[in-house]
Amino acid sequence: MEEKPVVDIENVMDRAVCAGAIFSAYTQEQTDRIVRAVYKAGFNNRIKLAKLAAEETGIGNWQDKVIKNVVATQLVYEDIRHLRTVGIISEDEESGIIEIAQPLGPIFAITPVTNPTSTVMFKILSALKTRNPIIIKPHSSAVKCSSEAARICYDAAMKEDAPEDCIQWLESTSREQTQQLMSHKKLALILATGGGALVNAAYSSGTPAMGVGAGNVPVFIEQSADIPFAVEQIMMSKVFDHGTICASEQSIVVEKCKEQELLDELKKQKAYILSCDETKKVEKIAFDIEKGIMNTHIIGKPAIRLAELSGISVPQDTRLLIAPLKGIGKEYPLSAEILAPVIAFYSADSFQHAVNLCIDLNFYGGMGHTVSLFSNDEEKIKKFSLVMNAGRIVVNMPASQGAVGGIFNTLHTSFTLGCGTGGKNITTDNVTARHLLNIQRICRRRMNERFVRFDKSLYFDESADADLIEKKYDRNM
Repeated sequence: MEEKPVVDIENVMDRAVCAGAIFSAYTQEQTDRIVRAVYKAGFNNRIKLAKLAAEETGIGNWQDKVIKNVVATQLVYEDIRHLRTVGIISEDEESGIIEIAQPLGPIFAITPVTNPTSTVMFKILSALKTRNPIIIKPHSSAVKCSSEAARICYDAAMKEDAPEDCIQWLESTSREQTQQLMSHKKLALILATGGGALVNAAYSSGTPAMGVGAGNVPVFIEQSADIPFAVEQIMMSKVFDHGTICASEQSIVVEKCKEQELLDELKKQKAYILSCDETKKVEKIAFDIEKGIMNTHIIGKPAIRLAELSGISVPQDTRLLIAPLKGIGKEYPLSAEILAPVIAFYSADSFQHAVNLCIDLNFYGGMGHTVSLFSNDEEKIKKFSLVMNAGRIVVNMPASQGAVGGIFNTLHTSFTLGCGTGGKNITTDNVTARHLLNIQRICRRRMNERFVRFDKSLYFDESADADLIEKKYDRNM
């Protein structure tokens, strides 16, 4: 095996720190000019980068990757364009609080093979908007396209007098060097997108980190749903870039009274329903039982290719494989996250049974991420949402495009979808530039008049319990 060249981590960090020091003196106008130039450069190269990504990784298709690049540039830029990130960003005369935005410092951004160029551009735009230097660590199978995306952004930033080395990218690093960089004392934050082991390493590094959990997304089609519309939306999401988005639907749950109608509509829209034997064949090529994860060689492959690898015959226009399952867990490998056009299928006896199935699927590898629901019953929508552990509950829309925000809803556009404590993350937000700031607060003297007028001698009266204090305190209003 060829040894990777040694990267001088200290030199990389020193250059990032120097860039950050210069960047911290930039005005909002200078910052916004740089961000606009980078957005335009990334957008203008959307097709070139999409083709590079598809060619290098062999995952998905370049046409859908173009859309990903558009979302990562145009929609992300629109979302953060008017965000104030320099100096005083808010003043509240009533509370006496003034908020001041400060950059965090050097950010280490780990990017995935599934969305390589789009994630690079998203993280760069977010970092530059907040005057943070960024160091990109591409996935080893997407080094060329990720590096080219970073280079295009850097060249555009430099033309607008951005600090030298405000963007760096590491084309070749060993695991040890990556670990060294993640735990470096001068690093401010890790933005980690990738496999579970990598994200866990980021959280264990001792450096503040924002990562994402797995997205084993169930979609519940409640009996009031418009079935043809629901199937159309699921197809739009799950087939997009051959299923490589972590927010794509992984399981369909439907009430039994609508099961046959749904299956007929799935067939109509070019889905193939697997038999029990065919399901087992797909399981063998899609999931690594020993490692407990999906097989990487099937990620982003079209449904036809999955069928070929499984040794089963399907119509040549098949877009999605449907695997009817009787249970959830290790005995049913396709109930786990599979980033390819195959989806588990469950029939529920009742609304509550369907909800319970979605909870179990969410718990089995997708805690905190995203769940999807098709329904026209507001009460059922609320009941479902109140019991789901998910940062995003997308209703009547494709889960992939819905979760990233900015297309079918007003969620902030992001390629880093927080999963909260359920997914071992710090936030359930769609992470954007807003999360890459230190906020200082000037607080003016403002007295609590109720406390000033309160008889504080009661604090020393042993007979005065909390109920009495509360009553006396509230009377001072």
